[in-house]
Formats: sequence, C-alpha cells, structure tokens
Amino acid sequence: MNSTVKIAIDGPSGSGKSTLAKALSKELGYVYVDTGAIYRTVGLYAKRNNIDPHDEETLASHFDDIHISLKWQDGSQKIFLGEDDVSEDIRTPEASMYASAVSALPKVRSFLLSMQRQIAERENVIMDGRDIGTVILPDAQVKIFMHADGAIRAQRRYKELLEKGKKVTYEEVYNDMCLRDKNDSSRAVAPCVPAKDAVIFDNGSLTFEETVKQAIKIIEEKLS
Repeated sequence: MNSTVKIAIDGPSGSGKSTLAKALSKELGYVYVDTGAIYRTVGLYAKRNNIDPHDEETLASHFDDIHISLKWQDGSQKIFLGEDDVSEDIRTPEASMYASAVSALPKVRSFLLSMQRQIAERENVIMDGRDIGTVILPDAQVKIFMHADGAIRAQRRYKELLEKGKKVTYEEVYNDMCLRDKNDSSRAVAPCVPAKDAVIFDNGSLTFEETVKQAIKIIEEKLS
C-alpha cells in the first residue's frame, strides 16, 4: 500500500502540464517535480560541453559531473546545474531539442529514474513529464494525460517565450513542437503515450482556471 500520494501528469510539449502541476501543488500542498526541466538540464550540460546529445556513452561518462538540484526561491521553483541557476537557459527551442535527444537515451533515463522515485517515496508529489504514469511512477494513484491541438500548444509556448523576451517566430515554435512530438511519441524508450489507466484530459478549449478546476475534480474522484 502506498504511504504517499503520487499524481502523474503527462503530455506533449506545450500541453500545459507544467503550469497545471505548479498550480495543483500550491492548491493541494504537494511537492512539484518538473521532470522535463531535469532532462533539459542534462541536455544543456551536453550543449555546454560540446557533447553530441545522441552520444550515449560519452554523456554517460560525465554523469558524475552532472549535479542537478531543485530549489524554491522567491516563490518559484528554480533548477540548478551545479551552482548555476539554469531555469531560463533550459527553455529555449534549442534546449528543447537537446532535451528531446538526451531523454531518448536509456542510460540517461536510468540515471535520473532513481532521483525522481526517491522524491516520490518521501513526499506527496505532483510530477509532470512524458512517461511519469507509464515508467517513473506506474503506481501513481492519479494519472492525467494532457492533450490539446498542436497549433494551440504552439501558440501557448510562443506567447510564453515572448513574455520572457525570447526572439522567436511562431513558425519556429510550431515546427519545433511538431518535430518534438514526433520524436517523443515514436522513440523506442519510454515514448510519450498515455498509461492504460490515465484520464485523457483535453484542455484546448478551457481557460486556465477551468483547467485547474477540472483537474482537481479528477484528482478528488480518483483518490476517493
């Protein structure tokens, strides 16, 4: 029997899973674990050290030097690579592609798996990513798979990047998202697909407030 509550929120890039997970963690008082940010940080390490993100053996030889930590600062969760706050650096389209590449490597997934599971054994967690319900937390009591049309997701991500001062075009964001969707859903290791017992949640036509309200309803029904 589980001693902690585990909520898994999966879905493709731009589906709103991270924004929802953050809101739910505040609403429910659970620890939020952004697994996508963790993979992006490994990708950023590869980029900064001129490592081909598809070169599994070379990247694995650097695992002892990859120190990732999550810290709450100024009311938001920050992610650090060593002593460097990389919360913004990991959100560029280029970082997204590096993240997609390294996340397909079995040794990288194994390297990060124990870190993520250990957190979930200690705390009530809301964890979002692409394979939380299928691989990371297959025993999660609540599994939600987010879904929305690609154009809607691209518009959301485009707006998010503009607000952060990034110089990108909608076409760049949309094409990047389509490519990442294809890579993430078709990869051999832990593809981005719904768990058999996941609730498919299409929030394409919902406001953020409606999305949170509906997600809480799903969680309450599952936990009751």
